[in-house]
Amino acid sequence: MSSTAPIGVFDSGLGGISVARQIARDLPAEHVLYFGDSANAPYGIKTPEQVKSLSFAIVERFVDQGAKAVVIACNTATSAAVNDLREHYDIPIIGMEPALKVACDRGDVPSDPHHIPQRVIVAATPLTLRERKFAKLMERFDSDNEIYKEPCPDLVEIVESGQLGNHQLVMDTLHRYFDQYDLNRIDSVVLGCTHFVFYRDYFRELLPERAAIIDGNEGTVRHLRVVLESLGKLAPEGATGSVELSNSDPSERIATLSHELLNR
Repeated sequence: MSSTAPIGVFDSGLGGISVARQIARDLPAEHVLYFGDSANAPYGIKTPEQVKSLSFAIVERFVDQGAKAVVIACNTATSAAVNDLREHYDIPIIGMEPALKVACDRGDVPSDPHHIPQRVIVAATPLTLRERKFAKLMERFDSDNEIYKEPCPDLVEIVESGQLGNHQLVMDTLHRYFDQYDLNRIDSVVLGCTHFVFYRDYFRELLPERAAIIDGNEGTVRHLRVVLESLGKLAPEGATGSVELSNSDPSERIATLSHELLNR
């Protein structure tokens, strides 16, 4: 397979466009095929079996298009399907998980041998937070840190319905989820869903300045680069990359919203 072959990127809907955008920024020579499954969104309230079936159908589509790698730009689909997809396909399948390690590692200070316990909220979909994959991730860090799981399904719906610019609606929704916490005690919020990356400015407004806002997009793209480089599959320098958007919902509204989010 040629190094100029495309990279498939998919999500339950529009959130993974934030990952496609990160790839375009960090790996500008790559050609990205983005597929959003908005007709079946949200994944976060479906069963793992439903999510797995949908994920296989999308990856099969990318294989037919000659993709050299696939990025599951969806924490929920990663939790439900990544292991089975890797067993079935012989191209790299890059998954995502909430960047909890990054948040907890902030308590490791080079000049101090003692870990400073971190108070971390993980905002994600209900399925991501219920799955065994996240439970195993949390087990690595919850003995030395305070970790709070906060399912936020309505944040997915706001993006999918094109209401991200509705400041009042967004802030009311964030307050409904997060007012239960003493945010002045929180060290960081992990955006454990790619849809939530689009809310970064809103979270900055909600949180005290000392609290970090952490997502996994940059780390995922770094990992993608390492994998492609190790296989000799990075697109040649100087090539002109692109992002091609498609969606299971063929409406003009979704097409327009997709391009707005890509260029946001």
